[in-house]
Amino acid sequence: MEKKKYFIITIDTEGDNLWEWKEGTALGTENADFLKRFQNLCNQYQFKPTWLANWEMVNDDRFVAFAKNCLEKKQCEVGMHLHAWNTPPFYELPREERSGLSYLIEYPEDVMREKIITMTNLIENRFGKKPVTHRAGRWGMNDTYFKLLHEQGYIADCSVTPYVDWRTSIGQTPGFAGPDYSKETSEISFRQGVTEIPVTILRTEKNGVLWLRPNRRNLKEMLYVIEKNYESEHDYLMFMLHSSELMPGGSPTFKTEGGIERLYEHLEVIFKEISRNYTGVGLEEYMMLHEYFADLQK
Repeated sequence: MEKKKYFIITIDTEGDNLWEWKEGTALGTENADFLKRFQNLCNQYQFKPTWLANWEMVNDDRFVAFAKNCLEKKQCEVGMHLHAWNTPPFYELPREERSGLSYLIEYPEDVMREKIITMTNLIENRFGKKPVTHRAGRWGMNDTYFKLLHEQGYIADCSVTPYVDWRTSIGQTPGFAGPDYSKETSEISFRQGVTEIPVTILRTEKNGVLWLRPNRRNLKEMLYVIEKNYESEHDYLMFMLHSSELMPGGSPTFKTEGGIERLYEHLEVIFKEISRNYTGVGLEEYMMLHEYFADLQK
């Protein structure tokens, strides 16, 4: 009997164009008005996006109204995405002229814990359900972070990007760099009480690392990832995108309405292909389908 395969859509749900945002300037959330089209496309294929939402989006009434409506219809899930630099409580880290935005893992453990509690409580208050799934801002995880997530009842994380080294992505503290996942594999693992479900990334000799993540130019590569993942032992395929990439000008990748149309052309192609062999599930739902994950967490 052929093993069932699941398709997990994860959306980092965050403010507009954070790639170019500078601290001290206004942080927009206009992309909240552009999520419905994507959700409707997911509905068409009976896929269930997991909106991993951060501070500014969970405080945006438009996003909350949209997501609550989808939650009531069981069309989506909402998890937590944490950007440390604007999630209370505030704590001043050292910085230098070339500092980047902070990772949560740069802060003292007690500050990390309080920021996680703040985001968890906010999501629960806004949606009436405590989040149990998570992705770190800027992909930055360590054992302390996993431990603190477990303390707050989180069961799954999807921050690990196999074969990718983020050490060129600097933090705020002088000398601090992002995590190195270059030796990580795409195998599901159990870390400090939390199940790690890595992003689907394929490593090839010819093309390096290939993600299931649209960038306007990679339709063939995404179809290759889908094909190879289906042939593998993995029972899930994980797509990722940022909510702001669904809005013209919301990212460096999709700057125009034409760019957004190209995005949706590619989404139609890959979703149709994925629907042939995969069943759409939310990240939390995927966990619930696997009893052995639950057993590990006892």
